[in-house]
Amino acid sequence: MTSLTLPDIATQPQENTAPLDWVGMCGIALPIQFEGRLVSAIADAGVSLVDGTSRGIHMSRLYLALESLEQQPLTPLAIRRLLANFLASHEGLSNAAYLKLAFEHLLKRPALISPLAGWKSYAVTLEAKIENEMFHVELSVRVPYSSTCPCSAALARQLIQQQFEVDFAERYIERSSVLEWLGSSRGIVATPHSQRSHALIKVRLQNNLASLPISELIDCIEASLGTPVQTAVKRADEQAFAMANGQNLMFCEDAARRLHRSLRELAWATAFQLRVEHAESLHAHDAVASSQWQW
Repeated sequence: MTSLTLPDIATQPQENTAPLDWVGMCGIALPIQFEGRLVSAIADAGVSLVDGTSRGIHMSRLYLALESLEQQPLTPLAIRRLLANFLASHEGLSNAAYLKLAFEHLLKRPALISPLAGWKSYAVTLEAKIENEMFHVELSVRVPYSSTCPCSAALARQLIQQQFEVDFAERYIERSSVLEWLGSSRGIVATPHSQRSHALIKVRLQNNLASLPISELIDCIEASLGTPVQTAVKRADEQAFAMANGQNLMFCEDAARRLHRSLRELAWATAFQLRVEHAESLHAHDAVASSQWQW
């Protein structure tokens, strides 16, 4: 039986073609190795098509090259080698290569007071590119936290003061009576509103990093805000969480400024974008603030 050469239509010269900035695939499911675990990820992979006479690229070469992420830990060097592979497999066709990875990063977090602990999942996105021999990686994370409105807290305190005047007007006040009043629903007639909020951070990394500082970035964000959402809790933890919220009253503007200051101190960050979203419990809309540096 005669062996036939299969036609490769994509590489055959075509008329009326033009260069393209990006050609590739989106939504590729694959496992990756990160921090000693196998993680389910979704990848977008592509290259430029600068040869204006070629009809298309070799998408299967990109797909097969992604297998390298299954076999080694995910590091900036591993990503750079992968992108270089993309370009080597498209020599003469492409001068830029792109990779995007999206996955959930699990971290075990201790309770505030009790010995309990639980897992939190953080949405992570990595975007890497080689273009004109320049390589860079951008790291994005989404971190949930709690925010308590300063205005609402002030209004609640005023109502409590007014109720105190009503209940203890022209009376001799004993300490025990005040303590009892403070611990009753009669005394605390109003509470400030708080909401689950999110910080969306995108950081451009230095090119010489040996590892991806995902956990370090998340820790920085949560420490800056002071009120990360909790996992397993007992009543003592819930009380400590209430105290943390009471001592960290913040508008979305306050949260954005805190994060901006903290991100500026990261030695491995060369630029960043940040956005905070407070899912209002008072309004049907959200409160949002954003900032950036060197972007």
